[in-house]
Amino acid sequence: MRGVAQAQLTKLAAGRSTRLCFSALPPVRAVLAPHSLRSTQCPRLAHTAAAVVPTATRYPHLVRNPSFKEIDKADVAFFRSVIKSPTGVITAEQPDELEPFNQDWMRRYKGRTGVVLRPTTATEVSAVMKYCNDNHIAVVPQGGNTGLVGGSVPVHDEIVISLQNMNQIRSFDEVSGVLTCDAGCVLEVLDNHLAQQGFIMPLDLGAKGSCQIGGNVATNAGGLRLLRYGSLHGTVLAMEVVLADGRIVELGKPLRKDNTGLDLKQLFIGSEGTLGIITSVSILTPRRSSAVNVAMLGVSTFEGVQEVFKYAKTELNEILSAFEFFDSDCLKLVKHHMTNTRTPFETDTPFYVLIETSGSNKDHDDEKLTAFLDHVMKEGLVEDGALAQDTSQAAGMWAIRETITESLAKEGGNYKFDLSVPVPALYSVVEEMRKRLAQEGLYEADGSATGRVKHVVGFGHMGDGNLHLNLTSTGWAKDIDKAIEPYLYEIVQRHHGSISAEHGLGLMKAPYLGYSKSEDFIDLMRSVKAVFDPKGILNPYKYFPAKKTA
Repeated sequence: MRGVAQAQLTKLAAGRSTRLCFSALPPVRAVLAPHSLRSTQCPRLAHTAAAVVPTATRYPHLVRNPSFKEIDKADVAFFRSVIKSPTGVITAEQPDELEPFNQDWMRRYKGRTGVVLRPTTATEVSAVMKYCNDNHIAVVPQGGNTGLVGGSVPVHDEIVISLQNMNQIRSFDEVSGVLTCDAGCVLEVLDNHLAQQGFIMPLDLGAKGSCQIGGNVATNAGGLRLLRYGSLHGTVLAMEVVLADGRIVELGKPLRKDNTGLDLKQLFIGSEGTLGIITSVSILTPRRSSAVNVAMLGVSTFEGVQEVFKYAKTELNEILSAFEFFDSDCLKLVKHHMTNTRTPFETDTPFYVLIETSGSNKDHDDEKLTAFLDHVMKEGLVEDGALAQDTSQAAGMWAIRETITESLAKEGGNYKFDLSVPVPALYSVVEEMRKRLAQEGLYEADGSATGRVKHVVGFGHMGDGNLHLNLTSTGWAKDIDKAIEPYLYEIVQRHHGSISAEHGLGLMKAPYLGYSKSEDFIDLMRSVKAVFDPKGILNPYKYFPAKKTA
């Protein structure tokens, strides 16, 4: 990156000429393994707060379906006969081992299952599902349990089928780039395996050290590489699923082209375990880029962020792999909670942008990036910034972006919303929520963080119009809930957006699906559910809004 590293770019500000040196980046914390530029695990924070309120207590309208069988000793005996691993069945006799499967990492949702099953093959999953279907036992499929909408933990006493022991890489074709693996493979493990072959996973998530590919597909996870490689609807070529009645079905072939019959795998991408259990995935992986650049820029307005993005799409087009943004409050929280973090900025600005380019020709990429940075500085779109000089500095820049979530979680009760709206309206959602909460007497508009809602911040994936709206509070409370929902979804609906961009519906957003989808659309969803799971045993109480009564 020498050509870019030495570039000093001239800008005009407040009637005077100043010079910004992109090579003057202070040391950043080197906290990641050498093979990775990213923080990799969903934060598992130490909490001293009171025990998590059970979901069924917090949401009393979620009444247990009395038709579901309660587990007894005979059921457990059958499960032990089917699952051969000595640690494949966890029961209430091991409460400490059960706890992580009953509770989400945000400590917002908690079930009370007494049985967790950890099969190692699709055949074992098949036998379990046939038994559960025959006996009307409710089931929650679970991957890495890194979700944010309560979709992967029980509401009542549904048994949990964890895919964590199904973690084998079945094959990799280095000619086509097709990887076939068990659903329980951890995303980072797959990425590291591919790195040895010169390939890369087409998705990248902050929780990649914990999340599993089956869960990624089941929730249609987006993440940081979607701008470059598209969604899982395009990269997943085939999958193996176990249906509610125990049938093992192959959906598609590991081929780029297969124009025979309905493309049923698409129904399972984003179905959140309500149609069947994904047990293996074939996914198309791209070549790993040999030249990667990372820059962070400070911008004074959100309109300026949009202009920088527009120009990046024009000038960096074929090498642009990420375009992330976050507001100044996000950076302040990272600096407060991650005390050894150093930022590459000499001045504070209202917004920040992280840009990553990746290609195969370093000289070509450096030249394009230099021209881009020169333009945005001369046009006055950027107030401050820095370009990473090595992988350690690049890791530090990504760490700032990816520790936003952890920093927010350390503030206390954290409300997380994942939304999709047209890019020009993206940050107006944050501003409207601040105004709304201030009017309700919950938030101090001066930013003093003295209200019951302390912070209202926005960050996300600019490249695909994905806003992560986060609110920190002194603790979850019903009046705060009511001030936020459904008002927030009314804003999204007004902008013709989606109430969920990549986190899914789960338990949290199911009641509000009507803000994004019509009643006819939701009825069709229910019809599809009835075909694959007529008894409704898979992941009940979630994904679908309650039927309206006449």
